[in-house]
Amino acid sequence: MTPELAALSATAILHFATIFVSQRFLTRDVGRAGNMGTRENLEAQLSPLTLRLRRATANFVENIGPFIIAVVVVVLADKTSTLTAVLAWGFVAARVLYVPAYALEWVPGRSLIWLAGMICTTGLLVLGWI
Repeated sequence: MTPELAALSATAILHFATIFVSQRFLTRDVGRAGNMGTRENLEAQLSPLTLRLRRATANFVENIGPFIIAVVVVVLADKTSTLTAVLAWGFVAARVLYVPAYALEWVPGRSLIWLAGMICTTGLLVLGWI
């Protein structure tokens, strides 16, 4: 397995962990019945921390797609290198830091961490293309 594919696998595990943490806080706020229900009109019942965790999870969903594409392009184009491995794992590191940064309101750190992840993804796409 290439380092880029290993980073992609780690990203999937991290994504599941992010969902799990968000759901644990949701259950804490609304109970199991609320979590297992339709989840309509829950916003008013959620703590600010739970709301931030849910937004961090949504952000992960928005960012994982381009990263998957970038890794697939690099690997299928046979353009893997030390730099692409560093960029792929840089994305993973950025996502590891992003969730607590969002949850704990690290400003402007959260935005800088997000930017680092986007730079890594963009770099992979460019290197896969050229």
